[in-house]
Amino acid sequence: MGLGTLINCAAIIIAGILGRIFSKLLKNKVQKALVLSSGVSIFFIGLAGSMQGMLSISEGTLKSGRTMLLVISLAIGALIGEIIGIEEGFERFGAYLKKKTKSDSDQGFIAAFVTTSLTVSIGAMAIVGSMQEGIAGDYSTLALKAVLDFIVVFVMSASMGKGATFSFVPVFILQMSITYLSKLIAPYMTDLAIDYLSLVGSVLIACIGINLVFDKRVSVANMLPALIVAMAAAYLPL
Repeated sequence: MGLGTLINCAAIIIAGILGRIFSKLLKNKVQKALVLSSGVSIFFIGLAGSMQGMLSISEGTLKSGRTMLLVISLAIGALIGEIIGIEEGFERFGAYLKKKTKSDSDQGFIAAFVTTSLTVSIGAMAIVGSMQEGIAGDYSTLALKAVLDFIVVFVMSASMGKGATFSFVPVFILQMSITYLSKLIAPYMTDLAIDYLSLVGSVLIACIGINLVFDKRVSVANMLPALIVAMAAAYLPL
């Protein structure tokens, strides 16, 4: 129980260390280019997932749907997140890690931690993979996620700083929690709920890409409750 998450976390830590070693060989201009390339990649990964959830072919015609689901989920989720102050919580925890690791000179530590944590924590793979391991002992999905996270964290650690390495902390907490609670959660995770989760999660991932590419400040962490709102919508009578 939890082996998949441990593999995932180990991959993140190793990638973070290697990324920092590799970064010492790169000029500042190259590191900025890596940030932009990461942002573009993350944006299109999120865009592809969101389009998969919204577009369908019916009678030879491409149609879009679930627009209202997306708008309402993001609006309500952002409202809840702003009231709770989720992003501020992430930043406070990042500041705590920065202090404990004696990284006061690393100005980008918190930004790297928050951005990378959101990138590797949001998405259906984390939830579905953790449930698969908790119910059937199958950690193959989390092992695949570990490979993807390795690439992401390596690039982000090399370009943004060692704060990216500590993204393993929220990954460990989230995935371990779901793994051990999976038998309670499983009856409520219908295919439609997972589809809705994947759609909204993909949009949030695309927003992370926007932040990196355009240096915008979309408060993605404060929009995390949108995932819960989207899954809840799957049980509403239509």
